[in-house]
Amino acid sequence: MASAGVSPAAIIQSVEWIGQTGGHLRLLDQTLLPGSLTYLDCHDVEQLWEAIKSLRVRGAPAIGIAAAYGVCLGAGKAINDTLEETSRLALAAVDRLATSRPTAVNLFWALERLQRLVKLTPPNQTGSELRMRLLLEAQAIQDEDRHMCRAIGEHGASLIPNEATLITHCNAGGLATAAYGTALSVMFSCQDHGKRLSVFVDETRPLWQGSRLTAWELMQRQIPATIICDSMAGHVMRSQKVTAVIVGADRITANGDVANKIGTYSLAVLAHHHGIPFYVAAPSSSFDLTLASGDQIPIEQRDAKEITEPGGIRVAPKGAQVFNPAFDVTPASLVTALITERGIIQPVTTETVARMLNNDDSV
Repeated sequence: MASAGVSPAAIIQSVEWIGQTGGHLRLLDQTLLPGSLTYLDCHDVEQLWEAIKSLRVRGAPAIGIAAAYGVCLGAGKAINDTLEETSRLALAAVDRLATSRPTAVNLFWALERLQRLVKLTPPNQTGSELRMRLLLEAQAIQDEDRHMCRAIGEHGASLIPNEATLITHCNAGGLATAAYGTALSVMFSCQDHGKRLSVFVDETRPLWQGSRLTAWELMQRQIPATIICDSMAGHVMRSQKVTAVIVGADRITANGDVANKIGTYSLAVLAHHHGIPFYVAAPSSSFDLTLASGDQIPIEQRDAKEITEPGGIRVAPKGAQVFNPAFDVTPASLVTALITERGIIQPVTTETVARMLNNDDSV
């Protein structure tokens, strides 16, 4: 691991491939932010699996990018240059990384792209040629996400007036993507266009991705950010003239239901009650059109200690029962609009989702 002090002017890259086909993956360890910038070098699939599982790398797009490079790590372990061995190790990496986290669809979307590339490789190619093709594909996934995030920001900025007051939940910024983010990209794009805004940041329990990560990113951009407890959101909506709520997504189904960090559903219900627009910003890679509705989304259950022993400090009785789902599902009926790199989906229905995403084999 390499560690450095945090500078407000630092250019942050959460996922970076170092070297060529024999290289390795460097991750920003997000479990240590905002205290320090510590980078973790992953040289094999198991290191990356642990990094994804333990949220050292997190955010649906960033997980997908990291997993794509993980296939390159697996393929790079071939001891000879045969296509057979390189393919076997690449496909084994796909299978292993697919078990790391179940909810964010970008993980599976990226792995399926590399799996498809392996299976369609001409039999006359060498292992080194396959390894180069895999690396180029992983780099393409990262580049595509960078462009998608900027486009999401531009589309979303059109929905936000000057002097807006926003609420966001969890972290959907550059740390969670290749760059700029999804929900935060909307805010950054507003700033780029000269719009002034302020943001209430849900702390996002139990792991505080809002207070640790989102507030940090907004402060780097000098966007006024106020951290609130998750349970304060309703009071803030009632008393602070909130313009809109903007969040990201880990998976969106064919009908527009949205899986996102636990607490998002409650925020959507509160926004609906107060007549406040509720926007979800996500790339097309976060859509899973194989699922008709959010009822079919697998919800990750995490370690009870995240609730009973935050930061290693016990705050609950020993033996207490704990329910710790990492995500919840917000029904499409509570979503004012979905903001994608292709445009804005509004109203959110099966038909409007299909119309926007039609004829795209990558989704």
